[in-house]
Amino acid sequence: MKILVTGGLGFIGSHTVVELQNKGFEVIIIDNLSNSSLDVLDAITKITGKKPEFEKLDLREKDAVAAFFKKHTDIAGVIHFAASIFVNESVENPLLYYENNLNSLIYLLKEVSARKEMSMIFSSSCTVYGETDKLPITEEAPVKKAEAPYGNTKQIGEEIIQDTCKVNQHIKAISLRYFNPIGAHPSANIGETPQGKPHHLVPYITQTAIGIREQLLVFGGDYPTEDGTCVRDYIHVVDLGKAHVTALERLLENKNKSNYEVFNIGTGKGSSIFEVIQSFEKVSGQKLNYKVVDRRPGDVTAIYADTKKANEELGWQAKSTLDEAMDSAWKWEQKVRS
Repeated sequence: MKILVTGGLGFIGSHTVVELQNKGFEVIIIDNLSNSSLDVLDAITKITGKKPEFEKLDLREKDAVAAFFKKHTDIAGVIHFAASIFVNESVENPLLYYENNLNSLIYLLKEVSARKEMSMIFSSSCTVYGETDKLPITEEAPVKKAEAPYGNTKQIGEEIIQDTCKVNQHIKAISLRYFNPIGAHPSANIGETPQGKPHHLVPYITQTAIGIREQLLVFGGDYPTEDGTCVRDYIHVVDLGKAHVTALERLLENKNKSNYEVFNIGTGKGSSIFEVIQSFEKVSGQKLNYKVVDRRPGDVTAIYADTKKANEELGWQAKSTLDEAMDSAWKWEQKVRS
């Protein structure tokens, strides 16, 4: 079966492509290369022994999306990653996020709706829950007002897909609300390499340790948590990639209970910023230079998943530890800079 992966050369997308090809799927990637590199295509090929098909395309270009689907009539499923993803950037430039994240989804769904049968996995986020009242978070937790435009685009994106599925029973979709992806492939051939200054914690840690960044800034040391820093559910990106394949197979094998479903994808364990730093220092043997500064707009205090539904209904669970994820991220950083 041919599977379309949008944003397939990005951090999570590339790891998912590897897992899809390892399972025997034929993959075609769409990516506009705005936050990725064509070198990733060769890296995927090196890992799997098979080069995915690739087309450079911006999903905000409606006619280009329509032309793509007219050309490729044998696509059985779509995994949609392509989106702007940085919380603090979305606060500073909300219109960029609304245009990119929503228009691209709408144009994609227009083409998906026109097909006789289609399975779709949507890259959603735990940010849809906002500042939660109860931890760990189940899928039944209320979706609150988003703390930042990025989270709002994920909330609206889910609503758009759900409404589309209501009137198009031939579409089967799953939104995966995943938590904080970190780490790299064990081969160290693919990993997280942000363009410019990192927005995410772990690449900032590894870049600080290797000397690219002078100091890691910890945003907020006065949160009502055990050590005063934010708590997140950090999941190894390989585990996350496998979750997408498992969810896709659920739809393709008609094991879904309705034509729109939602699953939390995390480890079920929260780790503070300081715990992540300590894990990195342990596996790397490096002492990290960091400084606690004021809180950052858009950040919630603590969030981690209740993974019971994903474990039992989806038949998936995270396998890697925080230490294993940090070790793989450090090996990737060292390889990139060698």
